[in-house]
Amino acid sequence: MQDVVRHIPAVIYEYAISPDGEGFTFVSENSDSILGLNAAALMRDYTLLYSIVIKEDISALRGMMSDKDKIRTNWSWKGRIMVEQAIKWVWLTSKDEVVENGVLLRRGIIQCLHVEDRPTNEYSGDYENLLDKLPIGVVIHSQGKVLFANPHAHCILGARETGDLIGANALDFVHPEHRKDIEERIQDVAEGRSVPMVEEKFIRFDGEIVDVETMAFPFVFREKPSIQVIFRDVTEKKKTEVQNKKNETLFTQLFQNLPMGVVRLDETGRVFQVNKSFQEMFGYEKDELRGKNLNDFIVPDELRNEGIDLNNLIASNQVVSIESIRKHRSGKLVNVILCGVPVMLDNQAIGIYGVYVDISDRKKIEEELKIRNTELDNFVYKVSHDLRAPLSSVLGLVNLSKLQGNTDNPLEYMGVIGEKIEALDHFIGDVLSHSKNLKMEISIGKVDLRKIIEQTFTDLSYLEGAQNMEQNVKIEGIDFYSDQWRVSEIFRNLISNAIKYRQPAAKHSEISITVNIDHLRADIIFADNGIGIKETSLKRIFEMFYRATQQSDGSGIGLYIVKNAVEKLGGQINVASHLGEGTRFHILLPNINSIIKTSHLEPNDDEDY
Repeated sequence: MQDVVRHIPAVIYEYAISPDGEGFTFVSENSDSILGLNAAALMRDYTLLYSIVIKEDISALRGMMSDKDKIRTNWSWKGRIMVEQAIKWVWLTSKDEVVENGVLLRRGIIQCLHVEDRPTNEYSGDYENLLDKLPIGVVIHSQGKVLFANPHAHCILGARETGDLIGANALDFVHPEHRKDIEERIQDVAEGRSVPMVEEKFIRFDGEIVDVETMAFPFVFREKPSIQVIFRDVTEKKKTEVQNKKNETLFTQLFQNLPMGVVRLDETGRVFQVNKSFQEMFGYEKDELRGKNLNDFIVPDELRNEGIDLNNLIASNQVVSIESIRKHRSGKLVNVILCGVPVMLDNQAIGIYGVYVDISDRKKIEEELKIRNTELDNFVYKVSHDLRAPLSSVLGLVNLSKLQGNTDNPLEYMGVIGEKIEALDHFIGDVLSHSKNLKMEISIGKVDLRKIIEQTFTDLSYLEGAQNMEQNVKIEGIDFYSDQWRVSEIFRNLISNAIKYRQPAAKHSEISITVNIDHLRADIIFADNGIGIKETSLKRIFEMFYRATQQSDGSGIGLYIVKNAVEKLGGQINVASHLGEGTRFHILLPNINSIIKTSHLEPNDDEDY
């Protein structure tokens, strides 16, 4: 709106008289072109105005401007000034108002009447011609009736012909919701009080509503006290502002709610903004990062050069997408897919967007898949071998029995065949247990550990040496909740191994099972005094089909099933053993109510046997 004031062919001013002195407090910028005086200089030294007034007219002006004892609602002065060696007639109109602390404010306007060689009655036409050229709406009204409206005012208000506004009621074009405020503004202006620029709504001739920015000030039009209203149509500007705000809201919500970490860097590569997912992914609040170099926070030391190279590539208008590693505030490494996108304006990078997708879970799955593929290869080989070996033995015995002249006792063949088939059945049972453990969902219920252990000893009583095993079982604590089938599998394989790998020459073989149950877990110690395991084999005993001893022809899958079952339940297992003395397993299983609570499980400090 300051541009509007600048184009008005008149000087708007405010003059203050106080106990401390007097002078101009505001002078519009066009003072330079109309009065030949710089506005800022005139506000510093009000006497400059008197320096351009013709000597014969100066006393009247000085008396009116400086007389603080006469407070007038409307007053004016006509006189001559010298501007660039030419005499101009000017008309000064003013209104007085007393404000706080007794300060007298005189607000008004200085208008050119005519150049020296023009007659006075040409003023009105000259002024109106100037207003006709302004690219803003100008309306002059007195007592509510429009006296003058320039072509642009007609255009803004949708008049069909120039002149349609003349004689109309000025308030008829004001939207009802603003009418009361405008009436108060008109009263203020009429009484000489300044009013601020405001935004309001006008109603056009066709009923369309337009947004306008308006200013109003006292004016003398054709020697008649009036109010001049200057306005411009800001409807498109308002629409643009609304659309920009809408776009900004849409973008902000998208930015903040994306399920991936997003950071915005400024043109210097410093952090400007991060979204919530980024904060959660790396553990930093946006205020900690703003204005900082992002590489100093999330790039591991060994990848520092990579981070610098990426920034340089993106800054050179290249889109970059790589798989890399970044660092959480805690020091934990995070596998990410990083996409860097430059933001360009006039072929210049004004910022960078970095998008981070956490692929840590995917990497874990990939590693798990590699392990499972390796196990599958081993599994296929082992199964084919362990299935064919007993079948080949059976087939060989059958062929022997068919040979002419063979006098062997067929019952001996049947006994060997029975042993091979029994071993084959055990192997197939272990394979099925492994498959079931991998696929079956966890089913939670109350588990009676004592009953499971007793039943397992009963079921395995057919094994050689089982009847001679001494059982020491101690179970203490509260009720235990877990998956009964998997808990049974754990004890079945441990007890079976303890029987198979007993010391045949020992005076007695012993299995000791101690269980303590609390609200968090079941703490299980399983120990035997069997043949033990060599130290070099301890790290491999939980591998699929690994056999630490040749004493038994077992499948080599039992402890693998135990470890997988423990992990499925969210537990932990550790082993300690000494060759010739026995083996001790320490197992922690969560006491589950509705979910598996793994975060509270902590192994004992000492796992030595």
